[in-house]
Amino acid sequence: MALPLIAIVGRPNVGKSMLFNKIIGRRLSIVEDTPGVTRDRIYGESEWVGRKFRLVDTGGIEPNTDSQILAFMREQAQIAIDNADVIIFVTDIKTGLTASDQEVAGMLQRSRKPIVLAVNKVDSVGAVDPDFYEFYNLGLGDPIAVSAVHGHGTGDLLDECIKYFPPETDEEDDSDVVQVAIIGKPNVGKSSLTNRILGEERVIVSNVAGTTRDAIDSYFENQYGKYNFIDTAGMRKKSKVDDNIEKYSVLRATMAIERSDVCLILIDAQEGVTEQDTKVAGLAHDAGKACIIVVNKWDLIEKDGKTMDRMREDIRRDLSYMPYAPILFISALTGQRVDRLFELINYVNDQAAMRITTGTLNSVLADAQTRVQPPTDKGRRLKIYYMTQVGVKPPHFVIFCNDKKLFHFSYQRYLENQLRSVFGLEGTPIVLTIRQKGEDEN
Repeated sequence: MALPLIAIVGRPNVGKSMLFNKIIGRRLSIVEDTPGVTRDRIYGESEWVGRKFRLVDTGGIEPNTDSQILAFMREQAQIAIDNADVIIFVTDIKTGLTASDQEVAGMLQRSRKPIVLAVNKVDSVGAVDPDFYEFYNLGLGDPIAVSAVHGHGTGDLLDECIKYFPPETDEEDDSDVVQVAIIGKPNVGKSSLTNRILGEERVIVSNVAGTTRDAIDSYFENQYGKYNFIDTAGMRKKSKVDDNIEKYSVLRATMAIERSDVCLILIDAQEGVTEQDTKVAGLAHDAGKACIIVVNKWDLIEKDGKTMDRMREDIRRDLSYMPYAPILFISALTGQRVDRLFELINYVNDQAAMRITTGTLNSVLADAQTRVQPPTDKGRRLKIYYMTQVGVKPPHFVIFCNDKKLFHFSYQRYLENQLRSVFGLEGTPIVLTIRQKGEDEN
């Protein structure tokens, strides 16, 4: 069963993201004094008095707006409202009650969802500012004074929200949810792919590069399994990362990779592998994540019988450090081959979690040494005693030998290829640690 969902809504710059971060307890939403920084819905999880719940931070609602991005933000907020169990409506005591607040309140009341009214920026304790009482005019019951900066009042706010949660049932363990990060440079189609998978306008899609500034989580379930898709902000070249928000976005994408099981590395079919793509893919490879190289916008390419083979060769050459990653050609726009992604995600996720017994490993090792003798140096031959697996995601093997210096990199590469040819291990990096006898096994 999904956790109860609280949506935080309000007009721009009333402190929604700061309140979201205070409740979540970590900086998940970008907080800047620039209106319109939170453009999409940002999700997080938290717990209060033993109840776990999800929280969604929305872009500020501007009820009447001509701006394309602001209209998108309003639409995003509406989707969050439609899915929420309870809504926290955030207002600002410093600006007082505004006409926009009245319009947002009207919009929320039409949703027929429970609404908890928060008056933010009540930063001093003691006597309540007389302006506080004007918020009763919204007709939403008793307002709750909060300070997102200091955390005052957040407990009262959550107490009120929990009253509207559906009754608790035995929660399912979510360990079977595959965490999938969608990464790539800006404008490669990450948000379009997320929306194609989810079948709703979950993420703002616009030709303005850098529209998605945060990493956004979307839960999705189908016949193949349960997934959490993390759509990351497009990673730009460092030289172009001039404003703070952009810096946070690169950091956020890196964090998204860290908490993922599988990374979908999106490449633009029209541009091929760029220098930026190699950097993005390198982050996932270095983090030891299972990877799939997804070539998007394949519908825009003029093809003959060899086009796909040529593109595949180019990718293998340019991303030579990840020969293990399967390549899939798709179109997020038309949906071509997008369904194939799920089986591939499950497959590489299983491969990365594969465990191999020490006995089986050592019979493969003995066979490999019979085929190709370990190297010698100045009359000393490398002796390999045994091999064992010490970890998964990625598969991590330790090999014990007589002298680490004799263990040439090329022989390590040979053994890695032997492991792959026997066990598959497709889509995942492999870690080989070489230890010599007498070294501490831990």
